Amino acid sequence: MPMIEQVAAALQDVLTWTAQQLGRETKFVQRESKLGGAHFVQTLGFTYLANPDATLDELAQTAAALGVVITPEGLLQRCTEAAAALLQQVLAAGVQQVLAADPLAIPLLERFAGVYLEDSTVIALPAALREQWPGCGHAHAPVTAALKINLRMDLCTGRLAGLSVHAGRVADRQAAEPVTTLPAGALLLADLGYYSLDRLAEIGQQDAYFFSRLQVQTAVFDVDGRRWDDVGALLAAQQSTRVDLPVTLGVQQRLPARLLAVRVPQEVADQRRRRLRAEAKRKGQAVSARRLALAAWTSFVTNAPPELIALEAGLVLARARWQIELLFKLWKSHGRIDESRSTKPWRVLCDVYAKLLAMIVQHWVVLIDLWGYPDRSLVKAAKTVAKYALQLATGLWHHARTQETLEIITRCLQVGCRLERRKQHPNTYQLLLAVTECAFA
Repeated sequence: MPMIEQVAAALQDVLTWTAQQLGRETKFVQRESKLGGAHFVQTLGFTYLANPDATLDELAQTAAALGVVITPEGLLQRCTEAAAALLQQVLAAGVQQVLAADPLAIPLLERFAGVYLEDSTVIALPAALREQWPGCGHAHAPVTAALKINLRMDLCTGRLAGLSVHAGRVADRQAAEPVTTLPAGALLLADLGYYSLDRLAEIGQQDAYFFSRLQVQTAVFDVDGRRWDDVGALLAAQQSTRVDLPVTLGVQQRLPARLLAVRVPQEVADQRRRRLRAEAKRKGQAVSARRLALAAWTSFVTNAPPELIALEAGLVLARARWQIELLFKLWKSHGRIDESRSTKPWRVLCDVYAKLLAMIVQHWVVLIDLWGYPDRSLVKAAKTVAKYALQLATGLWHHARTQETLEIITRCLQVGCRLERRKQHPNTYQLLLAVTECAFA
């Protein structure tokens, strides 16, 4: 089935029939109502897709365009705990849709059965929601109530391989998507918050690959079986600024891996050490000598062989991990998923879920054609999709109209939604292609 038809079918399935059914199951609709589950979800989702700062008046206007006449006050009254549950479950249903573009034509990425990026972001909520969504509780920046969003995405196809919501205090490792869902031959790039030797070993057991920064507390053993608690000393002993060493990780696990490292310029090392000391001072702690020593290096561990990830390729792949953080940045700066015009707890939570759903819809539309271009600009694409949000909403119950609107959006995305090539500070896609060109030169 062509991608445009898949997206049209997913939009209609999730935002019409599924939303209507969930409206009854969550008790959002308890008796015959002009504002059913589907129209409520569509009203919030597509209004925020068009304008994340929309007022209640604008929301009511969208409802009217969908055939439901309701006052702004009446719409506000429907933003209840049941409404939040409805939106959360529709969001979960959307994430279950398996939508993926054709893989990017970048040979470095094509070596793997998917390059999966995983990260999380936290959204502060009103304190009244602390029982349902307890916050982070950090002493230096306490958040009474918060929502943690964990996301896994395949960089090659753009597929959202997992999106889940958790209480803000839940650790990344607990919120992480199961390693067992990774296909054999896939590569997983995740931040240190997800790091554990048991998890890395589990990735290997899946016949998949990990590429991660090295946690400073990890016990590292060299090929002679010597333990190095100070990895900075091990790297310095190599008398080279670029290191690729076979090692084993962990006293119990003895996990086979490669240690890849590049010595950074002195000014960069000094800057890192200043940040480490400032962070430690803020927390009332001291910085260990081995952490300060390791700041002189950019270091990673991987179980991938050199023919898949050479040192130079590893440095670029590490930078590619930031693409998921840039996606979160887009969702916050353009989609305003962490903002609400209201202070009412359940309205705020409804806004968070509705805006997240809007970002999922936006992502699906981009997958139709634009994702296949390495130089795509998601910021420009987001602005383009927003222009057609209400047209998409009003035709959602009709497959032909939905597909026609998607075709219009796709034609627009093909024009003017690209990044400019940069000479001084190359984009990530330029670096990925450059590594490939060097490898095959």
